[in-house]
Amino acid sequence: MIRARALSKRYPQGIDAIKEVSFDIGTGEMVFITGRSGAGKTTLFRLLAAIERPTTGSIIVNGQNLAALRKSAIPFLRRSFGLVFQDQKLLFDRNAIDNVLLPMKIVGLPANEALRRARAALDKVGLLNREKANLLTLSGGEQQRLAIARAVVNRPSILLADEPTTNLDADSAAGILEIFRAFHQVGVTLIVATHDPQWVSRLSPRILRLDHGRILGSDG
Repeated sequence: MIRARALSKRYPQGIDAIKEVSFDIGTGEMVFITGRSGAGKTTLFRLLAAIERPTTGSIIVNGQNLAALRKSAIPFLRRSFGLVFQDQKLLFDRNAIDNVLLPMKIVGLPANEALRRARAALDKVGLLNREKANLLTLSGGEQQRLAIARAVVNRPSILLADEPTTNLDADSAAGILEIFRAFHQVGVTLIVATHDPQWVSRLSPRILRLDHGRILGSDG
């Protein structure tokens, strides 16, 4: 499903965030990208999500080379992705269910079907009873669960998450972890950039270890 070959990303001032990285991720795999702060985890996440383009090398997702993809084609590619960001990127001028409805409005799903899917997604993350809630009334853990509901509402085959438990308490983080486990069990390819050791110890994923932009090894 995903194949990277000699993937590199250089930023201005000659900063090499990713250096000659190669790996394969198969359909339905659970893969964690680990490493210290500054190792290149977020850059690799952004390359996988087609948010940024590589400087050199190739990255093939579902048969399409993201390095050569036209900008107009990226929104269509992303329909197979669910993206969970560190900062959540929620819209605080909209309530919970309106945040989840937004991706389906973008793709033009009929209103009745969109509402059904949005409520189902909120139910999966334990927020159905908060569908009309103002986001400022949600805890940090609830906001992250809402971000996950929005990420999966279009039924993506690939779920990408960048440090999804950053700044959460232990109980909230454990709840997020179990939600991800459930999605993986129904066949979603799960790719998580994290430095949180509990993710590795509790889920036993395959691990890509990054250090200064290079893969040190792959476990699992």
